[in-house]
Amino acid sequence: MIESLTFAALGGECELFTLDGAGAGLRSAEAWVHLMHDRLTRFEPSSEVSRLNAAAGGWVAVSLELEELLRAALAAWETSGGLVHVAILPALIAAGYGRDFDAGATAVGRPVGPVPPLPALLEIRPGGARLASGAAVDLGGIAKGWLADRLVERLGPNSLANLAGDLHARGPGTTGEGWPVGFGGKTVLLRDLGAATSGRTKRHWGDGLHHLIDPRTGWPAAASELNEVSVLARNGVEAEVFAKTAFLLGSAGAAAAWLTPRSPGWSFS
Repeated sequence: MIESLTFAALGGECELFTLDGAGAGLRSAEAWVHLMHDRLTRFEPSSEVSRLNAAAGGWVAVSLELEELLRAALAAWETSGGLVHVAILPALIAAGYGRDFDAGATAVGRPVGPVPPLPALLEIRPGGARLASGAAVDLGGIAKGWLADRLVERLGPNSLANLAGDLHARGPGTTGEGWPVGFGGKTVLLRDLGAATSGRTKRHWGDGLHHLIDPRTGWPAAASELNEVSVLARNGVEAEVFAKTAFLLGSAGAAAAWLTPRSPGWSFS
């Protein structure tokens, strides 16, 4: 029997599904998502991420979860050729995304310019991390993909976690062929795959401003003609990284060539 739970978190609607009698863990999984949100959000001064940002220039003790996420962020920077860059928070604030999106845009400032390479801004050691002076991180979609990956480990071998569009489908689903998921305007069956969508349509404001910062300019991406990219990958983190990289590259040649050896499927719009 399939069991499910839907709740609001991480800036959108979250859905958890499980089979084979593992539904008792759904409420525990929801509580863990809320706990991680409180720890990882940049919008609360008391969060772990906000404390790390506030202490830029010095070493800070970090939890195992934040340490793993920061390491995943460095790997994402490397994989994407520097396009997926978590230290773009100053650029987001300059563009007007200085508070929770539901509260509206904040004052728009000047572009911060190209963002230095992430390895020059972030150091990690077991149990600790240090940001360069003036640097600040927003873990954003990487956190959602990472959390989805961790949730299916918690929920069992036949489960699905969808965290406001970043998801991981584990196991054969209800029919043995995979979990049915809407993707690129159609329904596909996913088994042991992640999926993510990156686009400018959900969070945008002002005159062409949105939350997808191009670290090459330090400003919301303007060169890409795409509105949205959806990608399938081996897990939620990879799907998030591939989707954002493809969006920033644009559909003409480079994005398709970059995705072809990496993803079993993608959709542009």
